[in-house]
Amino acid sequence: MKRPMAVSGARPAGNSSAHLGVAAAAMLAPAAWGTTYLVTTELLPDGRPMLLAALRALPAGLLLLLVGRKLPRGVWWWRAAVLGMLNIGFFFPLLFVGAYHLPGGVAATIGAIQPLLVIAFSAAVLGARPAPRAVAAGFVGVAGVGLLVLKGSAKLDGVGIAAMLTAIVIMAFGTVLTRKWGRPDGVTMLDLTAWQLAAGGLFLAPLALATEGAPPSFTAQNWLGFAYLGLFGTALAYVLWFRGIEALGAGPVSFMSLINPAGATAGGIVVLDQTLTGWQVLGLVLALGAMFAGQAPARPRAKAPVLAGGPKTGPRELLAAERGDSGRRASLSDRRGDPLAPDHLETPAHAIAHRTSRHDPGGTRAVPGAARPSGARHARAPARISLPKGRGHNPGRHRRPRTGGRT
Repeated sequence: MKRPMAVSGARPAGNSSAHLGVAAAAMLAPAAWGTTYLVTTELLPDGRPMLLAALRALPAGLLLLLVGRKLPRGVWWWRAAVLGMLNIGFFFPLLFVGAYHLPGGVAATIGAIQPLLVIAFSAAVLGARPAPRAVAAGFVGVAGVGLLVLKGSAKLDGVGIAAMLTAIVIMAFGTVLTRKWGRPDGVTMLDLTAWQLAAGGLFLAPLALATEGAPPSFTAQNWLGFAYLGLFGTALAYVLWFRGIEALGAGPVSFMSLINPAGATAGGIVVLDQTLTGWQVLGLVLALGAMFAGQAPARPRAKAPVLAGGPKTGPRELLAAERGDSGRRASLSDRRGDPLAPDHLETPAHAIAHRTSRHDPGGTRAVPGAARPSGARHARAPARISLPKGRGHNPGRHRRPRTGGRT
C-alpha cells in the first residue's frame, strides 16, 4: 500500500547519526548566545543597543557574502529581506533593550517561552499538529529556566518586558517562516544566513546613527568583544542554527534555546565565580530535560494517500479521470503494478471493456491487447466491446455487404 506523502514541518527521515551531528552543531548556537549577556556587560560599551546590534550583524553578513559570493534572485530578494528583518533587524535591538532594562534572569525566563510560541506558529503556518509531550516540555522548560535564573529581588521594568516579549515573538515567527520557505536550489545555508545578516545590518546601521549618533572610540577590549560576537556568536552561530531548522524542524530546534540560560549560568560560574543553589540545580535539570523531551517532532495532520483517480478509486471515478471529467487527467496506465488497483483495471483496454459491458454483456467485438496481464492466476478470455443498440435495432438481421457499384 502506498504511504501518505510527508507533510512540510515534520522532521525528515534520514540517518540518525547525521541528525545527531546536526543537532549537536545547532546546540552551539544558543550556547554561544548564552554568553552574549556576559560579553555585553564586560567587554562592550554601555548604553548603545542600536550600535551593538548593527556592529554585530552587518560585519558578519558582509563577511559571509564575501565567502559565498552569491546574491538572491527573484522572489528571494524580498524573502531574504523579510527573514533578515524578523531574525536580525527587529530582533537584535529589542534584545539589547530588554537586556539593558531587565535583570538577566528575567530576560532569560521570558526567552524560554520561545518553544511554545514556535509550536503555536507551526500549527498555524506549517499545519503541524503539536505533540502533547512537546507542549508539556515547553511549560516545564519555562519553569526550569525560572528556577535557574530568577531571583526574588529581581526588579521588573515595563519597557524591558515589552521589548523582550516582542523580540521573542518576532524570532519565533521568523524561525517558522525560515522552515516554511527553506532555501532556493544551489544556495548554501551560509549564503542564506549572509543575506539575512546583511539585510538586518543595513537596516540597523542608519537607525543606530540616527538615534544614537556617531559611535565612540573603541578600546581593544571593545574590539575583542565585537569580534567574538560577530564571528562566533553571530556568523557561525546563525549558520548552524538555520541549518538545524532546515534539517530537524522548527519545533525541535526551538527547544535548544533552553541551552541559552544554561550557557549564561555556566559562564557566570567560570568567569565570575558564581555558585548554584539547590533550586538552581533543579531548574537546570528541568530545563535540559525539557530540551531533550522537546526533540520529538510535531506530528503532521494525517492525509489519506490519493491515487491517480482521486480520493475515490472505483471504476467510474478512474474512467472519469481518464476522460478528464474530474478536472485532472489521470492515465490508467499509471496504475499498473499498484497493489490497490483491481485486476480488471490493470490496462486501459480492460477499463474500456468494463465501461461498455453494461450496455451489452454479450458484446461481439474483441479488444486487441486486452489479455489477462502476465502473472495472473487464471487465464481470462479477451474482453469484448459491444456496439450501442439503436432504436428498432434487430440483432437477428444483418445488412449484406454491397458487391457492386451504385446504380
